[in-house]
Amino acid sequence: MSIRHGLLALLARGPRYGSRLRTEFEARTGSAWPLNVGQVYTTLGRLERDGLVVQEGADEAGHALYALTDSGRAELRAWYATPVERTDLPRDELAIKLAMAVGAPGVDVRAVTEAQRRHLSAAIHTYTRLRAQALAEAPAHRDELARLFVLEHLIFRTEAETRWLDHCEARLLRLAEATAAKEPPEEPPQAPPIPPV
Repeated sequence: MSIRHGLLALLARGPRYGSRLRTEFEARTGSAWPLNVGQVYTTLGRLERDGLVVQEGADEAGHALYALTDSGRAELRAWYATPVERTDLPRDELAIKLAMAVGAPGVDVRAVTEAQRRHLSAAIHTYTRLRAQALAEAPAHRDELARLFVLEHLIFRTEAETRWLDHCEARLLRLAEATAAKEPPEEPPQAPPIPPV
């Protein structure tokens, strides 16, 4: 997630102070990615250092206002025009967990996937409820539409992860069946001899 570019996008609407940027960022993203106000001010400091924003006075309450520079506008236009790269993917904890669980002694991989599935089911229920609320409010404003975009992104990602878990479980089942087919059948246990009378 690019907090840097998110803040630049909000500043394109006019000068803002840090905590207002935080509030607007969270409102636009449906609070899916909460920001720490310290993180906002640290990012603003870097943006200022890089010549993308400048401090432009203060509001009535004395909050320092930040505004985009021409370089900041150019950076924002370039960000919007550049596709998001998928080559430098972040590490996914679930994928790593399943990769490590396969073949690990004493780990039931199907139990791991089932626990994740329950979590995803609860998440999709929450996201769907929030989307229904957003749709009921008739997204006539760009900020409401932005919130709806984020909620639908979360729904689609959760659905995709659920499909991936289905795929993993199918592979585990095929492996278990193939392994069982290769093992010689167990001989029935021999009944103990009957002692002579």
